[in-house]
Amino acid sequence: MKNVIQVKNIKIGEGIPKICVSMVGRTTEELIEEASYLQELEADIVEWRADFYDHVEDMQVVKETLAELRFILEEKPLVFTFRSLKEGGKKQVSPSYYVALNKAVVETRLVDLIDVELFNDEKDVATLIKAAHAHNIRVIISNHDFDKTPPKEDIISRLRRAQELGGDLPKIAVMPNSSADVLTLLDATVTMNEKYADRPIITMAMAGKGVVSRLSGEIFGSAVTFGAVKTASAPGQVAINELRQTLNVIHRHL
Repeated sequence: MKNVIQVKNIKIGEGIPKICVSMVGRTTEELIEEASYLQELEADIVEWRADFYDHVEDMQVVKETLAELRFILEEKPLVFTFRSLKEGGKKQVSPSYYVALNKAVVETRLVDLIDVELFNDEKDVATLIKAAHAHNIRVIISNHDFDKTPPKEDIISRLRRAQELGGDLPKIAVMPNSSADVLTLLDATVTMNEKYADRPIITMAMAGKGVVSRLSGEIFGSAVTFGAVKTASAPGQVAINELRQTLNVIHRHL
């Protein structure tokens, strides 16, 4: 039986897929405005995409801004993510700073989850998982391919590796170049979910062709989907109100 991940009052891996929306402000003022707006929406989880933030390389400013965002968002689960350039992010930092930044964030205990990229040095991944878990913070182990959809076996292999490393939520996002690629992602999701996963997983195909994967997680086995508010953080994200309506329609018919 799969574990359900409890994050504050949200149970990930049970019922309707949970909706996560991203804050992508470049300044503290923009982030505060986003957080205030998101607090009123029906998002289950909020992600701070810190690679968009102009001051992300000033750790003290990051921690001060994080405290302001936590105060505004109150009990909403909060994910801290620095997405690297190679995986579709806006900035690149050194591996040592990436580790130091994420460790500093978990030590504040102001977030509920961090996102750690699978294809970092394995020792760095292990360090961050250990640090997060020591502070009762969950870890998404993620991989993003913005060029293509890997073969089914590779998708499953990456998700299984994320699970083996101790990630609480293995995640993969791929770029479909054909309708068949979307089927590959969905097929891999079903197989991983039914045969190998002992915890919730997150999968998606990006861009327009992949939209169905963001809507059908309850059928195929993806526990979280990412929606858009004003600015999408990845191609193919659906507006949160449309996403919620569609997820509810699917759920009622299952």
